[in-house]
Amino acid sequence: MALQIEELKLSNAYGKVFCEPGWRWNTVGRPFEDFDLWYVWSGEGDLILNGVRGPVSAGSCYLFRPGDETVGRHDPESPLTVSFIHFQMPHSLAGCYPSFHQIKDRLTFETYLTRYARSLMEKQSRSETEALHLLFLLLLQFADEGTSETDTGLNENQELLSIIHESAGYIRQFPGMKHTVASLAERARLSERYFSRKFRAIMGRTLEAYVINMKIERAEHLLRYYGMNVSEVADALDYGSVYYFSRQFKQYRGIAPSELRKR
Repeated sequence: MALQIEELKLSNAYGKVFCEPGWRWNTVGRPFEDFDLWYVWSGEGDLILNGVRGPVSAGSCYLFRPGDETVGRHDPESPLTVSFIHFQMPHSLAGCYPSFHQIKDRLTFETYLTRYARSLMEKQSRSETEALHLLFLLLLQFADEGTSETDTGLNENQELLSIIHESAGYIRQFPGMKHTVASLAERARLSERYFSRKFRAIMGRTLEAYVINMKIERAEHLLRYYGMNVSEVADALDYGSVYYFSRQFKQYRGIAPSELRKR
């Protein structure tokens, strides 16, 4: 029995949270009343779900169900950053989904999460429809990856795919950092030449082109929705000068950043 989009009901409880070093989470005696898709962007800790303990780290994803009870904590020196989406669906479909899965294609999953929150915050006429489809895609990936891993396990190609997608997600999350082949290859524990070649093969563009695209995408978001001026955006994304930022933005978007801000 497959889930249909129209069976999903959204909630106002959603967001992305940077947990404080002293963060603790305990819902024992106050079980969940709805479903909650809970995803870890970064950090390390552990979580007890209905008495069963498991470690959590970047990519860990839980689907909490009505009646579930949790106890969570993290390493204060590596605090968790998490996204959560509360929603409702028929209880009869809960068995179609695992309770936990370590997401492999983090780039796609995190893109859906970011777009989900942005769509609802914009409060446009299409926002709820878009959010419903994004939630459906999140649940579909969560279920499909869990089933695939149970059936086949991770082979070397899947592991490499996960490494490259994680690196791409890291660039997307921190577009203002100075990302180089050397620093990212070291982080991925791969040689620079191999990392650069595989990044281009998997992502369909060079690392340099991807970094620029993420900077421009973030710049557009800051100009449109955060009220920052061109100089502030250039500084936030570590451009050497406002002139260089403006020239590159116009090259990729076809208009000057100052013109976009006026719209």
